[in-house]
Amino acid sequence: MKRTAILLSSGLLFLGACSVHAQTTLPFTPGAPGVNLPSLAPATPPIASTDATFGSPRVSSQGSVTRVVFDLPAGVTYSLTPTFAGLRLDIQGARVQPAVTAKLGASVSEYRAGAGQATLITPYPLAPSDGWRASEASLATGKRVLILELGPGVSGGAGSSVRGQVLATAPTSPAAQSVLNAPLPGNLPPGDQVSSSVPLPAPSLPDANPAQPSALQGSVPGPARVALLNEPRLGRSPGQTRVVLDLPPGSSYRIAPGAGGLSITLTGVTMAAQQASSVSPELRGWTYAPSAAGGTVILSTTGRTTARSGWRAQLLPPAGGDLARLAIDLSPALADRTPLSSTERQVQAVAPQFAARPTALLALSTSLVKPRVVLDPGHGGKDPGAVGAVVEKQVTLAVALRVRDLLSAAGVDVVLTRDSDRELHPVKNTDLQLRAAMGTPGTALFVSIHVNALDASAALRGYGIETWWNPNHARSSALAALLQNQMVQQTGAFDKGLKNTQSLSVLRNSRVPAALVEIGFASHPVDGQNLQDSNYLDRVALGIAQGIREALVSGVTADGTGESAATAAKR
Repeated sequence: MKRTAILLSSGLLFLGACSVHAQTTLPFTPGAPGVNLPSLAPATPPIASTDATFGSPRVSSQGSVTRVVFDLPAGVTYSLTPTFAGLRLDIQGARVQPAVTAKLGASVSEYRAGAGQATLITPYPLAPSDGWRASEASLATGKRVLILELGPGVSGGAGSSVRGQVLATAPTSPAAQSVLNAPLPGNLPPGDQVSSSVPLPAPSLPDANPAQPSALQGSVPGPARVALLNEPRLGRSPGQTRVVLDLPPGSSYRIAPGAGGLSITLTGVTMAAQQASSVSPELRGWTYAPSAAGGTVILSTTGRTTARSGWRAQLLPPAGGDLARLAIDLSPALADRTPLSSTERQVQAVAPQFAARPTALLALSTSLVKPRVVLDPGHGGKDPGAVGAVVEKQVTLAVALRVRDLLSAAGVDVVLTRDSDRELHPVKNTDLQLRAAMGTPGTALFVSIHVNALDASAALRGYGIETWWNPNHARSSALAALLQNQMVQQTGAFDKGLKNTQSLSVLRNSRVPAALVEIGFASHPVDGQNLQDSNYLDRVALGIAQGIREALVSGVTADGTGESAATAAKR
């Protein structure tokens, strides 16, 4: 819902679409022409050049897949190491061009290079063959290229065309690690910069199916070395606080979320009892509680933390020395952005319902019909709605189409007020009335989908999901409650609750149970990133669909029966 339209920076814009198959034409960032890759057959190794350089990758993105292409100079050799923090390349035979880039695409949150090493930092851990894919190709010019594809759904690891080594653990080299000390803007130490437009993603476990983790746990590779745990290093960006703990090799950690914050159990370290309070808007305080095996770090947060919301964590490689960095981002606006599994992308079937025929002559006869639901993607055409990290009219349509597909597969007759980028009428009031009027007799429910926004001066106060209802129908409030509960359950987003303090045209003019959902704030720097994430939109859509299904089967409909054929047969 557009309360105030503001425009925020949403990071780098990548143009064009790309396939995830190496033999196709690659569109790259502006200024770099597409490159035709006719073959993946390895070329004859050329003679090494003494002034060869490696770096300046070309990048393209499609959905959650980011493709990064490097030229391979004559005689260069390399090794690939998938790690918890991303994909590391160690280069021999060429000078690696120093570079620090905040973001390359949806699945490369940071790129760092120099001192013989390049690292593609990903928002999820990589396994030997999951989360990435590598191949080589020979161009028509005779040059070789290394093609890296990264994304949570990508698999395959290094293909047969790859001539570089694939290592289980990264080689240690102080010179190579020195690139991680490259200075960055802001108030964080080198290597720990938080960008308000690139929050870390949902925590991932090295488990085959970490759908419902109770904690994030891991260990720091390398020979054990017990060290004193220093005070946490802190970084602040709008709407988010980062806490960094420096951990020695051989130490381990376990992060458990709770209503009041995070409890981090550490082994392989020593710590002194200490604490701090009133640290930041997101962090009430921190406490070190030593024990014989190590100790516990308690982070008291201003918002709730659950298994997959309110926080993010990554174990980052050392930035000089041998201390790894456990980076934990805190924000009540951080929602669950993990992908849904194939089994989760389903809504249980809704049986056909008995509906009375409308004529007086046949008043006592009934027929079996699919329950009909009207979905209203807010705004459209010349009316963009809220404009911030996203454009409201685009997001609302994307979510509505997802909900339609879920409900249609479950046996629901879904009607959209719009299925393309258009308005129903150029006059706004008329447009809203036409939308509400689609809730005609025979329609069970009406649900309007919107995105929130606030003025720039108040943007940090607005985040999360809320649902509106008006007293247009006795069952509108029950519908709103079901929708709100399911959306929060599926996304882990901040629960702003139910609202009914404003009379909304699209609700008050509807003659059936109606609700309007606000699925996030385009004006908030963290919540806006949720709205840009396709996994989050999938979860929002699933929550709306599940809420509608609950309303249909529990009798929260225009006639209040919600009675299926199977239920009626038992009478």
